[in-house]
Amino acid sequence: MFVNDNRKEIIRLLKQSEGNPVSGQEIGEKLGITRAMVWKYIRALRKEGYDIRSSPKIGYTLDAYPDRIDSDELGKVLRTSLIGTDIRYYSELGSTNNTAREIAAKVTEGTVVIAETQTNGRGRLGTEWQSASGGVWVSLILKPSIPLENVSKITLVVGIAVTNALRALNVDAHVKWPNDVLVKGKKICGILTEVSAEVEKVDHIILGIGINANVKLSDLKDEIRKNSTSIANELGKTIDRTTFLADLFYELEQQYIRFKTKQFTDIVDEWINLSDTIGKEVKITTPNKIIEGKAVGITERGALVVIDRNGNRQEIIAGSCRYSN
Repeated sequence: MFVNDNRKEIIRLLKQSEGNPVSGQEIGEKLGITRAMVWKYIRALRKEGYDIRSSPKIGYTLDAYPDRIDSDELGKVLRTSLIGTDIRYYSELGSTNNTAREIAAKVTEGTVVIAETQTNGRGRLGTEWQSASGGVWVSLILKPSIPLENVSKITLVVGIAVTNALRALNVDAHVKWPNDVLVKGKKICGILTEVSAEVEKVDHIILGIGINANVKLSDLKDEIRKNSTSIANELGKTIDRTTFLADLFYELEQQYIRFKTKQFTDIVDEWINLSDTIGKEVKITTPNKIIEGKAVGITERGALVVIDRNGNRQEIIAGSCRYSN
């Protein structure tokens, strides 16, 4: 058994005791190590942020533990058959999307890459995405065998899944076209879709999902903080991110199955019901032009429908969206 496995097993034993002390002798016997080694691991765990109380002749009690995603526990509580069956967990990465891209061709569909922090997180068009500790930074690899023109639909589907997962926590989330989730007009989630395709057919899609879960807003840069919120900020308390990820993966899988088996019109209707964008005056910037007008709907192709200043109907598949004051 490796050192890291011993630490995890000690934490598991202490959690199972539900606040009752566990003796060093009992831990040692179950792990096959000496009491001195148990004490060594306890000290190491304390340095990692675990609040473990030691009572002479009684044992150890876990009073609190650091806010970290438990990848082993996540694998046990998953309710999915595809998404998350292969979990790649890291304490820190430059970018989960970059790592996912490196392994995408070699892994099975549904593989996820998770990081506690990212040093080079990014949004659409290369914009910075600040990935402070306490967030949910995950990239999902899908291989749907769809035409390239249908990729924009996947982003809408993921937006619905994230919004539903947040609403299940009583967070009043809404989707913003094309790839954000907002709460009371402030960003709580960004979605970055990257595609590998040949001759108009998709090989794989990497979906980067960044959610400000337990992120402290004070840790964000001023220009990012003023337009951002977090789950913890909205609820007034932190959440168990491991449990939330399991729920998110379940919602993602259900929406993905729906995408592959149902008419897209049903998905369009739900997206509109959850939308923060429909009915707003918007300014859409594409590589070729700027369109200003009122967002009035989504097409079956996944394009945003805007009635421009001249009364003309515009359908936009991709672009950046700002609300007009």
